[in-house]
Amino acid sequence: MEGNDDKNSFTESDFDEQEPETSEDFMAMYEDSLKAIKSGHVIEGEIVDIEKDAVLIDIGYKSEGLVSKKEFLDSDGRLNVSIGDRVEVYLVRKEEDGYPVLSREEAIRDKLFDKLKDVYEAGGTIEGKIISRIKGGYVVDIGLNAFLPASQLDDKPVKDPEEWLNKPFAFKIVQFSKQERNVVVSRRVLIEEERKRLSEKTLQTLKEGDIVSGTVKNITDYGLFVDIGGINGLVHISNISWGPVRHPSEFYSVDDDITVKILDIDADNRKISLGIKQLSPDPWENVEERCPVGATVTGQVISLKNYGAFVSIEEGIVGLIGISDLSWTQKIRHPNQILKISDEIECQVLSIDKEKRQMSLGLKQLETNPWDTLHENYPEGTIIEGVVKQITDFGLFIGITEEIDGLVHVSDLPHGQKKIEEHYRKGHSVQAKILEIDRKNERVKLGIRQLAPDPWTTLSEKYPPGTAVSGKIANIAEFGLFLEIEQGIQGLVHISEIPHETGENPLERFTIGERADAFVLEIKADQKKIRLSMKTDSSEKTKTQEKSEESTGFGSLLREKMEQQKDNT
Repeated sequence: MEGNDDKNSFTESDFDEQEPETSEDFMAMYEDSLKAIKSGHVIEGEIVDIEKDAVLIDIGYKSEGLVSKKEFLDSDGRLNVSIGDRVEVYLVRKEEDGYPVLSREEAIRDKLFDKLKDVYEAGGTIEGKIISRIKGGYVVDIGLNAFLPASQLDDKPVKDPEEWLNKPFAFKIVQFSKQERNVVVSRRVLIEEERKRLSEKTLQTLKEGDIVSGTVKNITDYGLFVDIGGINGLVHISNISWGPVRHPSEFYSVDDDITVKILDIDADNRKISLGIKQLSPDPWENVEERCPVGATVTGQVISLKNYGAFVSIEEGIVGLIGISDLSWTQKIRHPNQILKISDEIECQVLSIDKEKRQMSLGLKQLETNPWDTLHENYPEGTIIEGVVKQITDFGLFIGITEEIDGLVHVSDLPHGQKKIEEHYRKGHSVQAKILEIDRKNERVKLGIRQLAPDPWTTLSEKYPPGTAVSGKIANIAEFGLFLEIEQGIQGLVHISEIPHETGENPLERFTIGERADAFVLEIKADQKKIRLSMKTDSSEKTKTQEKSEESTGFGSLLREKMEQQKDNT
């Protein structure tokens, strides 16, 4: 067949040179010709008839083949062949109801597959249009439908797949099988091949220190990948800005056009290190000139940690206000008690460490320390009136100024006020005396008991030795009992000063809260101690004691009580 290289395609001329000598020879040749016509091949034939729904074509078989008439209609629905025309068809099956089943469309596809095979083997490209999306990729029209995997569409993540539809592109065939009618194409391969050609050229021209333009291709947690002419370079997160960078996406987006500086080139491994912050001077170089120690600077709060607040003073310069430098008087547990992110604040430069790129800032240093003037305004001995701020087991805190509180320890409460809650309430106003100001440790000691005279200073005059006293038993210990003779004033009756029989524990005769009588043996005001006795024959009695017993009848009272105790036993 002229113009047809398919060894399985036949025309009548193929048999003209062989003259059959007998009818048997003719039949043998005929049978051979039928065997040569195989299914799945393209055959040339002649249109012998056009029926309502089919076109009959003589392909040299024992009967004409049928082709659907629809396969010969043009785009306007008109028949584009006539009887006598020679056409190529594809033999689908040799017989169906006595007729070979033919297809013109498959013949065209078969020819196209031959053409695509040549392109595939030559490593060439082919034009096509993406016509639809399917699972895992796209359908591309290259004369027939080919599959384009989603990963082979582009060399960067695809944001909107729909925007690629119905657009023509060049593709490379990466998988081909005529038998399985399978064609897989890729656009990414062409892009990468072009990038490789460009990168080779780029690597030959670039040198460290060059400033070049590029496009952000990808963003990761650790930096930006930038296309600088067919090759991707990395801007590490530490080279994006002189200031802190939490994530590169806060500064740039994919497809952004940016300018970068070449920091390092590894041609063997095709790696290029890029920098953005290197395009501007290092702000730490002359920071002392712009922000000297002691200067007041303005900045924005960018981060709050439990140990302090980070403040951005300018591009690349961030300082830390330690939690102890936030307030002179407030007990701050976290900076969010007084600051929030994005606050614009003034602060003072306390120190600068250029090598470590650290700056220490202070907020409280812009205000006068109230502890510096407390001695002048409230000298020791001053009586103040303040509000109870807090009540604890060991005392209560009273506000002296808006910023400073003082502590009244339980030992400095009035005598007899052991249970603080019974006498004081948070928010109530009380008076107290300033006893001591500890400037170094920023503490103030207050006293309420000191507002009244110390009863111990006159106790010896009021209760000379031998004086009979009476009171409630406040406590009983192994060594004796404590008798409260006035509110907050207790004396000890040692067990040896309680009359008792041999082998008897005299303390067992008493209970806390009951009243008892005794007489004073000794008062030590400086130690705040009183010795008492319940004996009537103590050798420590003085003449004054004896006189006191006679005048008060105390001796008789004791004797009477002891007699009652003997009768009870």
